[in-house]
Amino acid sequence: MKPVNLSSGNLHAERRADYAELMLREGDAQAAAEIMRDALEIAPTWVGGWFRLGEIYEKLEKIEEASAAWREALKLDPQDHAGARLKLELIGARPIADTPPTAFVETLFDQYAARFDTALVGKLGYQVPELIAQAIADIAPATIFQHVLDLGCGTGLMAEHLHKRCGSIDGFDLSLAMLKKAKVKGLYSKLVKADLNSIDLEGHSADLVTAADVFVYVGSLDHVFAQVAVALAPDAFFAFSVEHHQGEEDFDLRPSRRYAHSPAYIKRLLAENGMKPLRIDADRLRYDRNEPVAGLIVVATKSDKNGLA
Repeated sequence: MKPVNLSSGNLHAERRADYAELMLREGDAQAAAEIMRDALEIAPTWVGGWFRLGEIYEKLEKIEEASAAWREALKLDPQDHAGARLKLELIGARPIADTPPTAFVETLFDQYAARFDTALVGKLGYQVPELIAQAIADIAPATIFQHVLDLGCGTGLMAEHLHKRCGSIDGFDLSLAMLKKAKVKGLYSKLVKADLNSIDLEGHSADLVTAADVFVYVGSLDHVFAQVAVALAPDAFFAFSVEHHQGEEDFDLRPSRRYAHSPAYIKRLLAENGMKPLRIDADRLRYDRNEPVAGLIVVATKSDKNGLA
């Protein structure tokens, strides 16, 4: 996904910024940086402009200048709608945090909602809902799930693949724009605005919880896995995807500003929360900049009483 383009509210500044983008497309990043700085003299409190200047300096491999621009964006907008903190973490200017800025994730998906389905499925070859649905069908081919929780439901792509074998589906997402798109499809019994980093699922009794391509915008999964364990009924299923991190760390922040998680971390969290994996399959989740994104499709169960574990 492209970074959020927060408007300056100043026509002259944005015209200069457009000219900077033209220079960048023509291969003159140095000129683009100079023109972008001119734009910021006109609109010095433009968060999106400072963020973009940082990206231009990054292309020039001027990391100190990039860092200074992103720090200015963060200073002007401490909630960090543009995600400047993540860029600073990626260049080593800040330690990698356990979670991304909530405002960044919410703003990103609010702006992306209108074209989410066509861009993700049509252009990026996104296939996570199909992969999860197939994994569930392989493990429990005849099961009708009476109560399903779809975490990070987005526009409802996961529900499209599951609704025929579900009694009810509750969707949870941070983005109101995504929830509005999901509501139009009429597949959910309830839609709830929620941040997975602080979600409370106590009181739910679900026989299936899904999370399709959402943990890449969560980071640390400790809280959400504990909440899933609370929500699951005995012998219920938890089906989800993660991008595959092959390093020793539990998870890693990638240049895409998405998180990848290690299989060892996933297995440990499942065990700590009374769940065990029934299958962990490596597969391609989508394409990003024409490169396949390697991921894991996981189906776990809360207990082994069903004889499947």
